[in-house]
Amino acid sequence: MEKEIVNKVANSGLINLDLAEFYPKGERVVYDIKQNLWQEFVLKEKDFRLFVKENDWSIYEGKYVALINSTDAIVPSWAYMVLTDALEPFAKEVVCGNLDSLESTIFIQSLEKNLNPEKFKDQRVIIKGCGEIPIHDSAYAKAVNLLKPVVKSLMYGEACSAVPVYKKKNK
Repeated sequence: MEKEIVNKVANSGLINLDLAEFYPKGERVVYDIKQNLWQEFVLKEKDFRLFVKENDWSIYEGKYVALINSTDAIVPSWAYMVLTDALEPFAKEVVCGNLDSLESTIFIQSLEKNLNPEKFKDQRVIIKGCGEIPIHDSAYAKAVNLLKPVVKSLMYGEACSAVPVYKKKNK
């Protein structure tokens, strides 16, 4: 007599959560303020403001923009504010920092907006670890922050080799 094969993972009540579903789609670009510096050293306010006024910022339509300064020049904070103001009508998001900072910021924003923690209330959740889309570590941390207050347990990886992250204590 043959024994029936039982999928214990499917019957375990575990919920798999793939953060890649929340990955913000769109092109990421860097704007280097270096191009606005005189001799890559000094920001001349009059020239800078004229450039910002006359530049066609629509080329950043629908893109995520990271504002950087790749020189050793000290750039005043207001310059990043002026650039952000010029880009804001077109870009999906503008962040002061490198592409890694941009990726972290937009992924966290996506999770805050789109991940409904109540959907996982009192559930045992495994956050998928590997996939084709690289998940920023800050997104994993944000997922823990969002889910910990509501889940029964939280794990990382795959059902066959999950790493425990959090387990609600019995009262």
